[in-house]
Amino acid sequence: MLLGINQEKYLSSRANHNPMKNFILLLFLFFFCSTSNYANEIIQIGKFSQSDKSNWENHSFEGHTNYSLVENGNVTVLKAESRASASGLINRTRIDLAKTPFLNWRWKVDKSLYRLAETLKEGDDFAARIYIIVDGGVFFWKTLALNYVWSSSQSINALWDNPFTSNAKMIAVQTGNKNSNQWQTEKKNVREDFRRAYGKDIRIIDAIAIMTDTDNSGQKATAYYGDIYFSKN
Repeated sequence: MLLGINQEKYLSSRANHNPMKNFILLLFLFFFCSTSNYANEIIQIGKFSQSDKSNWENHSFEGHTNYSLVENGNVTVLKAESRASASGLINRTRIDLAKTPFLNWRWKVDKSLYRLAETLKEGDDFAARIYIIVDGGVFFWKTLALNYVWSSSQSINALWDNPFTSNAKMIAVQTGNKNSNQWQTEKKNVREDFRRAYGKDIRIIDAIAIMTDTDNSGQKATAYYGDIYFSKN
């Protein structure tokens, strides 16, 4: 049965003054908006395109790798220059991998290091790498690290123990010179990679670090890092 215009207006008016309906509508809108915002959640870590590296602290292992903001292709990026040195930048930001498990970044190397035996201490150098750190706190021996590296000799997706400690795992994301001097865009599911590397479900990470290092091999390397962020998808 079709409703007359006045009946439609009356029912519409009654519905608009129904407290329960309004409550349900508000819940729906809140859930929908929250879900939409959450689905697009991004946690910005490296804001280099905004000429900002203020949240990054320098940490030296051997010598000093020079990190500076430069223009590259009309975009500001972080440039790293290592001359037989190993120092990095660390950003102490806690990330909930249950909400934003994907690490996104861009990087470029002028050229890969000469082929190294990267599973040995003397070959533990990389033209570019990004660390993900789970802090063990007072139980320092429980600190875990995942290293995404631009390898000189390993196959892509290769996984191995760092030669200095089994609490650091290495994953080759790029290798050799095939893509050198070209920007590469990467996306990694950090939570899944921790499961693969350690057999553990890691939910919270405590810091992210960048390092271009050549102290063990005595080589030279120049790398560039674009913006770094975590995302839900």
